[in-house]
Amino acid sequence: MKKYLSIFSLFLILTSCEERTEKPENSRGIPGPEKVEAITGTDDSESRAEELKNDGYQVFLHKEGDSTLLMQQYYMVLLKEGQNRNQDSTETAELQKQHMAHLNRMLSEGYAGLTGPFENDGELRGVVIFNTRTAEEADSLARLDPMVEAGRLEVEVLPWWTVKGRKLE
Repeated sequence: MKKYLSIFSLFLILTSCEERTEKPENSRGIPGPEKVEAITGTDDSESRAEELKNDGYQVFLHKEGDSTLLMQQYYMVLLKEGQNRNQDSTETAELQKQHMAHLNRMLSEGYAGLTGPFENDGELRGVVIFNTRTAEEADSLARLDPMVEAGRLEVEVLPWWTVKGRKLE
């Protein structure tokens, strides 16, 4: 539980999901998530929230003083040590190469905003923040990872809220 609280605290400090203005199509021809600028205190907050809701995203407006923040639900996928970690070094290196290709694809198609490993050698191996409409969609995309398919990693999907359009710099 302490690990999860630490991770959650870290991600509350950090913000996620760089945003674009177009809806890219992924390699399967499915429209990717829409990307926009951070919306804070604009007259368009309500209309933008309605657009996102109509597209299937979970959003709400949060009033903070004179500002209105458009909040969106993202999905934090924890990559955990899997049960099958007995691959030889050659197979592990190939799985790592495929794992990185999968993550880069998720980033380029707009489904992932942040990815990265944890520094320690514990049960939690890394995290991916998905910009999807549902937890099931994030789970499905995460399970396409060759490391997950091989059993070297397992996934846990957690809903996570942040201001729409904020990003790390």
